[in-house]
Amino acid sequence: MIQPPPQHWSAAAASCQQYGHAYVLITVLTVHGSAPRPAGSKMLVTSNEQVDTIGGGHLEYAAIAQARQLLQANIAVQRIEKYPLGPSLGQCCGGRVSLLYECFASAAATVAVFGAGHVGRALVGILAQLPVQVRWLDSRVDEFPDVIPSNVQGIVAEQPENEVATLPAATFVVVMSHQHPLDYAVVKAVLDRGDAAYLGVIGSLTKARRFRMRLAHQGYCQEHIDFIQCPIGNSSVPGKRPMEVAVSVAAELIAHYHHCRARLIPPAAPHLAELSNEH
Repeated sequence: MIQPPPQHWSAAAASCQQYGHAYVLITVLTVHGSAPRPAGSKMLVTSNEQVDTIGGGHLEYAAIAQARQLLQANIAVQRIEKYPLGPSLGQCCGGRVSLLYECFASAAATVAVFGAGHVGRALVGILAQLPVQVRWLDSRVDEFPDVIPSNVQGIVAEQPENEVATLPAATFVVVMSHQHPLDYAVVKAVLDRGDAAYLGVIGSLTKARRFRMRLAHQGYCQEHIDFIQCPIGNSSVPGKRPMEVAVSVAAELIAHYHHCRARLIPPAAPHLAELSNEH
């Protein structure tokens, strides 16, 4: 069997950028004496994989460990580290290298879609092409397609509302299941957590009024009730076909997550000279 060629770091970086994954790009900045790879060699590291190499051995293991520490902070930062290969890393090369770490923080919002019906499938097809991470939930295993995009996690749950507790904070939640009682249960679970970035529910004005009346009767405050977007979608996008509804919902989601991102001020990356460490 012919094996596919190994992925190049540049292709991995393009994929991470497309889907908003955090990653660290490691570059051999300078080389003095003997070293495994020449200056300019690069390797990309994510939370669970590495692409390309800076030469292997203890240097590469140390570089991967350093990159994973940077990824845990999820902050855009640059850092130079210097490594004497013989004394500290036990490599026979005996030279010295400096590595540039460029950490690209995750830019992906998390969208939870409850429901794998016609509209849910159309919506996830759109979201799969955006820099978001999607959690797609339904109790019906047969509703999911055979192939699910890489930035989509299909979750089969007997009681999908219980999965609300597992969502990351600031998740954008879209509720479009096949049952009104299930929609209501998910809405209550999201409101009880109180940390969603968005909560949209598919349905008519009549459904919206019933949900709001029930929530008020059960003691939810008006601020929480008003947080619910129902009917869901951008009113400027007409049509009732599944794809038309999905486009309308996607337009509303895109507007919301760009608004939320604009409110966040990213931390300034320290100057390289400030982060350079001598080992």
